[in-house]
Amino acid sequence: MTTFVLATHNAHKVDELRRILGDRLGDHELVAYDGPDAIEDADTFEGNALIKAREAFAHTGLPALADDSGIAVDALDGAPGILSARYAGTRDDGDNLRLLLQDLEGEPNRAARFVCAAALVDADGEYVVRGEWPGTVLTEAAGAGGFGYDPIFRPDGETRSAAELSPAEKDAASHRFRAFALLTAELRRRHG
Repeated sequence: MTTFVLATHNAHKVDELRRILGDRLGDHELVAYDGPDAIEDADTFEGNALIKAREAFAHTGLPALADDSGIAVDALDGAPGILSARYAGTRDDGDNLRLLLQDLEGEPNRAARFVCAAALVDADGEYVVRGEWPGTVLTEAAGAGGFGYDPIFRPDGETRSAAELSPAEKDAASHRFRAFALLTAELRRRHG
């Protein structure tokens, strides 16, 4: 059995990834990271995910999983992108959401995608993959579930926002699911 450390202090991500990875981890264990925050200064989701995984691996000595995720809006040339969590400068989900809606006021092109880069760093090296969940930004928030931009994001093919989906529905389709589903094959190759 291998213990993996999940390089985040975000309790929502820990819960979501435990649900997503669930049976995929088999007998392996996923623990939350208790070390120092990594300085996310890369200019891509993939780069920031690797920075976090490297920090957690160096701090704990355990194989480390990390993700970097956010929303990329076509009309804003991909913004907020890697700055999604600190878009409004406050690191507050509500402030970020309100600023994005303000920035898109009157904009007819509301196409967007949630992006997640998932990284693994262990003694065998580094591996990173990307998952995307296409959709549109709504004109107002809908739903009380999820976190971050979920209340204003409607996935393609859905009539509900991501915040109106059940955790199981979101877990089966999200950007995080898509990225970590790809990462699972490498986990199995390296750790059985």
